[in-house]
This record gives sequence, C-alpha cells and structure tokens, in this order.
Amino acid sequence: MLKCMAWAGTGLLWTVEGGIPTAKLLGASSPKSGFTFAQISDSHIGFNKPVNPDVTGTLQAAISKINDLPQQPDFLIHTGDLTHQSKPKEFDDMDGVLQSSKVKDIFYVPGEHDTSVDDGKMYLERYGKNTKGSGWYSLDHKGVHLVGLVNVVKLEGMGQLGPEQLDWLQKDLKSVSSSTPVVLFAHIPLWTVYEAWGWGTKDGAEALSFTKRFGSVTILNGHIHQIMQKVEGKVTFHSARSTAFPQPEPGKAPSPGPKAVPAGELRSVLGITEVTYKPGGHSLAVVDNALA
Repeated sequence: MLKCMAWAGTGLLWTVEGGIPTAKLLGASSPKSGFTFAQISDSHIGFNKPVNPDVTGTLQAAISKINDLPQQPDFLIHTGDLTHQSKPKEFDDMDGVLQSSKVKDIFYVPGEHDTSVDDGKMYLERYGKNTKGSGWYSLDHKGVHLVGLVNVVKLEGMGQLGPEQLDWLQKDLKSVSSSTPVVLFAHIPLWTVYEAWGWGTKDGAEALSFTKRFGSVTILNGHIHQIMQKVEGKVTFHSARSTAFPQPEPGKAPSPGPKAVPAGELRSVLGITEVTYKPGGHSLAVVDNALA
C-alpha cells in the first residue's frame, strides 16, 4: 500500500488509525500535544530563466504561507539548493527573505547547487556552525530526534553520504531510545527514485539500516522538485516541492531540469510541507500545501 504515491491534493491531513487511512481538512483540528514544523526546499535563489524569473518572489510567497498558518510551526527546515550558483548575493537575498519569517529557528542542509563551486565552504561559513564534517548534525526537540545529513558533496551520479558520515550517524542513533520518533532530512532522496537521473543515494540503504529498531522513521528530502512518497514498514519517505520551479516526472523527459508549466499554473506546483508529531502516534503526519 502506498508503494509510491504522488499527493495531488492539498490541504488534507492524512492519518492512519487501526490500519485505516483517513483524511481531515487541514486546520480543522490541531494536536493537543506534540508540535509541527515546516519544510521548504530548492529555493534556487539566483535562477532567472523564463520558467520562473522571480524565484525570490515565490520563496517570499512560501514564507508568507507559513506565516499565515493558524498554528505557527516550532521551526523550519530547508532541505537544500538554497541558491542556484553559491554566490554571496544569492545567499544574502535568501537570508533577506527568511528574515520575514515568524519562525526564527531555521535548520539547513546543503544541495549540490550550494556546494558545487567551492565544495560548500561558503555554505558552511554561513550555516554550518556547530556541525560535523561537511555540515551534518542532529538535535532533539520535544521527544523527536532529528538528523540533518549531507549527500551532495561527493556526487558520483547518485548522492553519497560517505564512510565518515555513516560512522557518525550510526553512533548518533545508538544513543537514541527505540521508542523515539526519528526524522532524517537531506537534499537528495535517501531512496532510489530514478537511478538514470541520479535521483537517489548510493549508500542510503546503509544509513537506513541503522534505523530498523525505531518504531517511527520519517525521511524528508528535496532535489526532485515534486511530491513523491513511499512507505516501507515503519519508514515514510517524502519528497517536497520546490519553491522555485517543478521538474518532470521520472523518465517522462530526456533529462531532469526546470519544467515549464502554463501561465498562471506555476504556484500550483510549488509549495511547502508541514510535518506534525503527536505523542502516541506511530508515524508523523506529512501535509503538502501549494503556493497557489
């Protein structure tokens, strides 16, 4: 069930109770306990092709969407490709937009567009304080263990974490109780979405092997600029929309890259993601909202 599902609708919160999936209108109810955080991805500040000549404007629309939520998230994560060419002005422009966010706690992982010019040196100077290696780290928040991973530095077609980061991840998770919900977030999917386009992580399976004893594991990523979800046992994989431009579905174009959509439809294929943790639940609820 739900082997690979694209969430076409927006504004619905899916939950599973007693093995039965049900949907509620987003905002109809909020958890009495627990918390919600928001995810944005692939802002590509500096991109200016006709597909979307104003990526700064659509990032601002994403932040406004989050600011307008009836219940403000505890924090925000950005799953990479903050910029398009790793230029100082692009980072400055992105930071300028994020200053308008009501949510002030923001956590990042880099995308390949943030590391390809200087191996991520500028990214680390700005966002990598108190991180390990090329920018990986973990944190605990209200009973949930979150891990930010970097799989874009040693690209060989597919993403790659590397032995040093894998060793750190295994040690990091060993200290976490098996009853603790775990959230891993990275730029490139940790599962193989489409190998021909490099949409996957070579050593992702090894990383996931460290999570087998946990009862709830959520994997969040960006990179592919479209919603795609897969559920394997207790692990939910979820790819988020971009705030900049869509990409074609796997195999339905000669190659990946910016996809043009009819005038007026762009914001319907861009969006944000909300993730809600409710104590006692077996999985985190992931809800996507289009900018339109």
